[in-house]
Amino acid sequence: MPDAPPARKFFPAEDLFKVGSYYYPEQWPASQWERDLQNIGRLGFDFTHYGEFAWAAMEPTEGQYDFAWLDRAIELAAKNNVRVVLCTPSPTPPAWLTQQHPDVLMVDAEGRTMQHGARQHASWSSAVYRQYVTRIVTELARRYGQNKTVWGWQIDNEPSHYGQYDYSPNAQAAFRRWLQAKYRTVAALNASWGNAFWSQSYNAFEQIRIPNAQELVQQANPHAVLDFKRFSADEAADFVLMQQQTLRQYVAPRQWITTNLMPDHAPVDPLRLKQLDLVTYTKYLAAGYDLGTGEQGFRLGSSTSIGLSNDLFRPITGLTGVMELQPGQVNWGRFNPQTLPGAVRLWMFHTLAGGNEFVCNYRFRQPLSGGEQYHYGIMQPDGVTLSRSGHEYVQVIQEIRQLRKQADAKAKMPADHARRRTAILYHPDNRWEQDYQPQTNQWSFWGHLTRYYRALKACGAPVDVIDESHDFAPYPVLVAPAYQLLDQPLVARWRRYAEQGGHLVLTSRTGQKDREAHLWEQRLGGPIHELIGTKEIYFDLLPESLRAQVQLGAASYAWNNWGDVLDPAAGTEAWATYADQFYRGRAAVLHRRLGKGSVTYIGPDTDDGRLEEATLRRVYAEAGIPVLTLPEGVTVEWSRGLWYGLNYSSEPQTLPVPAGAKVLLGSRALAPAGVVVWKD
Repeated sequence: MPDAPPARKFFPAEDLFKVGSYYYPEQWPASQWERDLQNIGRLGFDFTHYGEFAWAAMEPTEGQYDFAWLDRAIELAAKNNVRVVLCTPSPTPPAWLTQQHPDVLMVDAEGRTMQHGARQHASWSSAVYRQYVTRIVTELARRYGQNKTVWGWQIDNEPSHYGQYDYSPNAQAAFRRWLQAKYRTVAALNASWGNAFWSQSYNAFEQIRIPNAQELVQQANPHAVLDFKRFSADEAADFVLMQQQTLRQYVAPRQWITTNLMPDHAPVDPLRLKQLDLVTYTKYLAAGYDLGTGEQGFRLGSSTSIGLSNDLFRPITGLTGVMELQPGQVNWGRFNPQTLPGAVRLWMFHTLAGGNEFVCNYRFRQPLSGGEQYHYGIMQPDGVTLSRSGHEYVQVIQEIRQLRKQADAKAKMPADHARRRTAILYHPDNRWEQDYQPQTNQWSFWGHLTRYYRALKACGAPVDVIDESHDFAPYPVLVAPAYQLLDQPLVARWRRYAEQGGHLVLTSRTGQKDREAHLWEQRLGGPIHELIGTKEIYFDLLPESLRAQVQLGAASYAWNNWGDVLDPAAGTEAWATYADQFYRGRAAVLHRRLGKGSVTYIGPDTDDGRLEEATLRRVYAEAGIPVLTLPEGVTVEWSRGLWYGLNYSSEPQTLPVPAGAKVLLGSRALAPAGVVVWKD
């Protein structure tokens, strides 16, 4: 069994799972705080969450601090046996700060300076802003770092600029410094960026600007764009870790430190935050963007949404939590439907099943004013009546108390489940590079990765999304989706992994470029030719109106996004072939034995993922690994001695609960949004 992660000391495994809810004392009359905190404790919440948007309340004018209100709010939490996650307020600088120092504001791609009135509008690259942030964080840490009610700290809130990038003078200067540190000389930068192309060569770092499509007639240099995205992720991480360093000077060793991220939002990279005790995430599933499975799927979201986030964030430090979970109906979506009865409970159980340490609801009270008036809370607008989803939270809190008696933190993963343990290898550079150079309007890196994740979960595989710092050996199967940027050492690692008994699956676009996004000066994808057993690779892209076919065994599968066309070398099997186009009969999927293991290459990228799932099932079968066959929208997970079955589909489903199992919650027959928990 692997060593326990260092952060385990903060979260005893026997606690199983804690449930919290956001509360904003500064947004409510002080006369209501005691009633609200009593209700938070009475309903069974383990913790609450204060302060991420309260800078103006903490420091009403420069250098004049008011923490009396926060002292009282923390005292009320303690009085009601509720712990506190305390936040640094860096996402919302007060008006006096941005008025006195307008250079702290970020600038968007069109040259507009962001203004006071929302959040995430300050520049991570501003030295002035960092000084003010350090000062308020220091005051908070000194005052509450030894407070026994404060359980942990959250840095900022969803640091991301909500998908926008910063083009301010501060960011421009910081980008130049970052480039100078990386390349040392302008000549080296010119060579790496290929600046002889279109006469883009620079004479000095001072000439370089952030690549910005709004300032250019033609496309920006792709190597410059990749470096800018790397720089932006580094700036975000440095901004967070700067605050962590300040906190750690003053806070008790028993208090943990995290930040909460949105899994699918650039420019932040969660892998750059491994120095935190854990990295947590925010998750909203039903807001009109994800239609889920079946007619009512829009009320539930996709089964992969929480699952993929669990499996991406947990391996970063070994532990994770959901710091912000959708409370029910929200106000900011494409459209904002009511959630299906049971949906919020389903999501909570999915976070538990994914090995999270806690889940926190955003928020306890539905606000009466401001930008989120129609955003559900645990309480309805009167502040005392449970909302629809509030009832579901209370139900889960009660159910967790029962499951805590049945869970076993020392339980060993069942043998068949462990045999299908699978890793997805992920590197943000691949995503950033392909997002900028997709080659077809139908390509989506995240969609491609998600299709493989969905296929693995349909097989009942436990999944970790890992980076290259991890050991591949513990995983019987390793999938590297669209791993376009690589080097020879990684190819050698893949080879050793397969030779020693692992089953490697590579997919479209893999190995086309080196780490700096240069095509190799050899045949396309040359570094992986021998590994996958091919003599040639080229790719085709089809119009949206055309569906071509791939034949795998007796079945035919449609594709039109991307198709790598392959020419198998001796000793390599063509598991699937293209059934039409001018390359009819050429290989679409290759498989070869390598040492004790195997290598499989899947050339097409499809919309529905059926070809990808069928190929993965054959990989498992050839390897002698037993798998499940789960209906679309159904997920089965195992954690701490308990099995969880979750139904995200719009139809009733029967879960594969063994005949002799002890059913603890629910039943084998699940309605939509249903949950079953059992123990072998």
